[in-house]
Amino acid sequence: MRRVTLKILSLSLLPFLSGCYSLGNYRLGKDQDQYSTSIIESNKKQTLMNLIRLRYADTPGLLDTTQLISGYQLQRSAFVGVASDTFPIRPNGGLAAQLQESPTFTFQPVTGDAYAHSFLRPLPPATLLPLAMGGLPIDVLLRLSVQSINMMSNNRPFSRNKGDIDDHIDPKIDNFFELIHDLRLLQAAGLLGIQIQQVADPSGKSAATNHVYLSISSTGDPVLLDVVRKTRELLNFSPKYDRMEVVYGVGEPRPGEVKILSRSMLSILGQVAYQIQVPDDEVTSGSTTSHVDVSIHQEDRSLITVHSSHDEPKQAFVSVFYDNYYYWIDKRDFESKLAFTITQMLFELSKTSQTPGALVTIPVSK
Repeated sequence: MRRVTLKILSLSLLPFLSGCYSLGNYRLGKDQDQYSTSIIESNKKQTLMNLIRLRYADTPGLLDTTQLISGYQLQRSAFVGVASDTFPIRPNGGLAAQLQESPTFTFQPVTGDAYAHSFLRPLPPATLLPLAMGGLPIDVLLRLSVQSINMMSNNRPFSRNKGDIDDHIDPKIDNFFELIHDLRLLQAAGLLGIQIQQVADPSGKSAATNHVYLSISSTGDPVLLDVVRKTRELLNFSPKYDRMEVVYGVGEPRPGEVKILSRSMLSILGQVAYQIQVPDDEVTSGSTTSHVDVSIHQEDRSLITVHSSHDEPKQAFVSVFYDNYYYWIDKRDFESKLAFTITQMLFELSKTSQTPGALVTIPVSK
């Protein structure tokens, strides 16, 4: 009887001790989702915090998560005993399991050449325009990342002081907003073409370079005919060329070229930050200055609306706490979320693979 009982107990413990429970398969998908969400939310907060810091003339900074290791250890044990002085035999025993998680995060502060590259280097047109090929609205993209196209300037909010007469606005500035509006219409209609061509160095001494070209297709749609005509006129499209090469620069372009003066990330963030409305007491205290009131013109309004309050927001897409105030973007404000997401994409494109400097590794234990 005793042998039969022990055999039954041993068989019942086999699934627990044999390791048929697969911890890795269970945790992989769950951890990937959770850590991915955490990193994305952290990057969103960092971008918004840099905008707020610039609004207060504070120093922006970057801290990249370069490595994430999450280790698990599952310990299982079982014991069984039999009381020999009783009849019938009464076995007793127990099961125990312990799961330990040991995540380790490695952060790299962005400093030196990498900092200068990320913040100060203008984004090349060959990097910017392919984003429009991927479906990003070209008007939002260009308004954020471009200072001028040919002789058309995207600098209206900073080209006049508060109280200036609107009639004195340079018409070339108005042309910029008309151009990006029409480019968006052509993009939505499938008439705007962007091509990337890789050109190898004949000498073989340097890497191949990317050249980007812009084309505008003809259409029989009477509504879009005038849009095509105006856009070609603004970009100086010549009948000799079926496409125009987009190059970095400022001023009058050469035949067959479109000149784009792109911004650096510091300029992009600064343009957005300058138009963030802050509480009145922050201005009166001298912590920051009031923004230029350009709300008369729809195209002058900030692409990203940032709210502020002493109370923690309830409907926030992303929020940060700075100088006794919460600053946030409302999750119901689609246009602000779109512009903010494009800004984050541009931030990622601006980063460089420089040799790592100081690393901060933080083991986390529970």
